[in-house]
Amino acid sequence: MRVLIVDDEALARLRLCSLITSLPEARVQAVAEAEGTEQALQALNHAASQRTPFDVLLLDIRLPGASPHMGLRLARELKALPHVPAVVFVSAHAEHALSAFELDAVDYLTKPVRRERLLLALQRVRQRMDAGLASTWGDTPTPAAVSTNAADSAGSASLVVSERGRVLRVPLVELLYLKAEQKHVLLCTVHSSHVLDESLAELGARLMQLTGLAGEPHRQAFIRIHRNALVARHAIRELALRDPQGFDDASDGWSVRVAPGNEWLSVSRRQVAAVRAALALDAPT
Repeated sequence: MRVLIVDDEALARLRLCSLITSLPEARVQAVAEAEGTEQALQALNHAASQRTPFDVLLLDIRLPGASPHMGLRLARELKALPHVPAVVFVSAHAEHALSAFELDAVDYLTKPVRRERLLLALQRVRQRMDAGLASTWGDTPTPAAVSTNAADSAGSASLVVSERGRVLRVPLVELLYLKAEQKHVLLCTVHSSHVLDESLAELGARLMQLTGLAGEPHRQAFIRIHRNALVARHAIRELALRDPQGFDDASDGWSVRVAPGNEWLSVSRRQVAAVRAALALDAPT
């Protein structure tokens, strides 16, 4: 695998290079650097002319240029290249994840990048290469996001997560909810629970990629019920106004009952309408 790091911060490029060096299992053959979009395009074209094209870009979103999000613009321009590399976005800002996955990014890492998350991203690129998909990025969905129908995708796809150095594959049909707690995220399934090192923003963006981006929020397979919680729509059994004691001020006491287990989770007042709409949509006619 040949990697091109595109970031205007020298320390950020150095950190990624150091992390890649510490990951022999990623089988990275060569690493090059670029500090902006123009330098990156030059490197890509030169590598292609030498028949040693890059397989993946570790691409920052905020780069110098006419737009504050030049990394996204560069990702769009890549489609015109004869050999289109896979893209893993690396950003200090999680709010651009949706835009990144609309461009069919393989992954979205938030700074500071953790070793385990970088390895997971490179392994995903390797899977694309082994499947012969690396050069068709931009035209072919990733293997985990073949279906654009939320219900179909949720029925067959899995979320790959990292827990204390080990990689887990969680079928979406078993996933009940994700809840941010201090510096970690609690992932609960029908059978077990896991404490993840990844952020809720990262996990939510990947869930959106897996289950499709079309439709209103209440039609999506996973619903944000609170700023710190995402719940599988199929797991919501009830929305109720319960005793406000024990709930934060933003919830007004609203909560959902998640089954199996009949656990109650707080719903923020701004998300009550979306949860109610989802339950009405799923109600038998």
